[in-house]
Amino acid sequence: METFKLGEILGKKMFGEDLGVEKAHIMFKLARKNNWGGKYDRLEHFKRFKDLSRIVKELAEGGWILIHRKSTFTGIALNTEHKREIVEFIEKKMPYVKGMI
Repeated sequence: METFKLGEILGKKMFGEDLGVEKAHIMFKLARKNNWGGKYDRLEHFKRFKDLSRIVKELAEGGWILIHRKSTFTGIALNTEHKREIVEFIEKKMPYVKGMI
């Protein structure tokens, strides 16, 4: 009888290990609204995403998003220095939006 790890049976996606699609959705929403550089959107507009704080932290560490901390809210914007990589990442994870950015 073979034994399986719980993650293999239920799939890693359920546990949030593959956040690539959610990262792409967040960045696509920012790109669609033209939130690059100094033009940012409030973080509260993305509250529907699971693991939002983890996603924002990972994207900020990679330099793909900029965090604008204000006294009453936090805003996020895409980093123009990584525009090509961001667009390629979004189109790879969400092929149905290719050419929309």
